[in-house]
Amino acid sequence: MRIKALLVTAAAAMLVVTGCGGKQVQDTPTGAAQACEASDGRLTIATGNTGGVYYVLGGGLAQLISNNTKLRATAAETGASVQNIQQLVAGDYDIAFTLADTAADAVQGKDSFAGQPQKIQALARIYPNATQVVVRADSGINSVADMRGKRISTGSPKSGTEVIANRVLTAAGLNPDSDIQAQRLALGKAVDGMKSGTVDGLFWSGGLPTPEITDLTTSLGAGVKFIDITPQLPGLKQISEVYEASTIPADTYKLPADVPTVVVPNLLVVREDFPVNNACAITKLLFDKRADLEQVHPSAKEITKDNATKTEPVPLHPGAQQALQG
Repeated sequence: MRIKALLVTAAAAMLVVTGCGGKQVQDTPTGAAQACEASDGRLTIATGNTGGVYYVLGGGLAQLISNNTKLRATAAETGASVQNIQQLVAGDYDIAFTLADTAADAVQGKDSFAGQPQKIQALARIYPNATQVVVRADSGINSVADMRGKRISTGSPKSGTEVIANRVLTAAGLNPDSDIQAQRLALGKAVDGMKSGTVDGLFWSGGLPTPEITDLTTSLGAGVKFIDITPQLPGLKQISEVYEASTIPADTYKLPADVPTVVVPNLLVVREDFPVNNACAITKLLFDKRADLEQVHPSAKEITKDNATKTEPVPLHPGAQQALQG
């Protein structure tokens, strides 16, 4: 059995996950500050690839909401950040996980959202995503620049991983459209390709540890290695200040040493018209029951009130402000 199967099976007892979206049913209008108590209704949470942390934590959050409020929540597998915001605004989902750089592009109407600023607000800044760049040891790749001509997975189409991958490649002087053999794969398929030798390397932006990356490093051992992308950080910071230097600790994946990398925060976002009382109740629950989320995935330990309001340039939802000030 693959490690992914074991982890998903273990998580399934705690999670309520569905593969389709839906619309929220609400009786309580938006407007001035209201009691921090959720209304009756249903809502859906846009997460990410099944092998990633969004999917695991999203299911855990849905279970928390369903168990502790009048709302019935479900979580859906998606392509992640860009798609999540687009479908959130379209009304297919009610809450979405997203990388902060993608959310900044959305509210500013840049790149994937060119000329179309998205009317979203944040419930909270949550844990950071580590940019994990893994290559086959026999690929001849020792830096991002060495990816020229290679078969590289840049993540699912319309994902936050794809956004960061393309920016890292560009910062290294490569054209993502022509200088690599881009494979726009979901993480599970990218890992399978690495194992079979049809993919030379992959980009992944996710919490630590990510189950599929654990599977890859356990299966191939010294047959894979991580690439340091911090030389590309100055170029990334010219695009957005949300990018920061960090490390992937060696014990995360039983690596020979810590790996320098770049991290970016994650946000939980909603539409501007999301009811104030529900936003307040869910944000409060996120912190009151954080220990429960830590049992679902250790990355939840990095969800702190000190960082929760640091969502700029995405505005904080008034209901979230109410919860975080309480």
